[in-house]
Amino acid sequence: LLAPLGVQLEKAFGLQVQHTAPGFDCEVAFDGSRGQYNSRILLAHLLQDTPPDVTRVLGVAGVDLFIPVLTYVFGEAQLGGRAAIVSLHRLDEEMYGLPPNPKRLFQRLVTEAVHELGHTYNLVHCRNDRCVMASSTYVEEIDLKSDAFCANCRAVVRGRT
Repeated sequence: LLAPLGVQLEKAFGLQVQHTAPGFDCEVAFDGSRGQYNSRILLAHLLQDTPPDVTRVLGVAGVDLFIPVLTYVFGEAQLGGRAAIVSLHRLDEEMYGLPPNPKRLFQRLVTEAVHELGHTYNLVHCRNDRCVMASSTYVEEIDLKSDAFCANCRAVVRGRT
């Protein structure tokens, strides 16, 4: 999924994408009492692991993510920062007892990756429910929105690097 995701992200942001394996073990973020991984800890490790000349970094995980105030998250990003993370775990149809759907999984991954990276451009949740920056609490809401920015959000991304 990573190579085609990179192609989609290059189109969305006009930036060159490089793939590298993380230099840390994601188990550092595991919370045994929840059986999930703290996305804030993973974001901190992503930043520590990324050279300062890299504009943005996106972690793609296969584990169930959470932040302390929510039961789960599809991803998280630093608002106006450099780091974002998304998880395939709750984007996968099999998580909900449904047959595998690789096409839908990939589309959800692209949408969430663009969404979280959009936050690194200082974008907050958009009121346009078709915009990729619209909030998604449930996986079905991801399917209802586009993987592209609305005109207003696109203008913000184009104006920044």
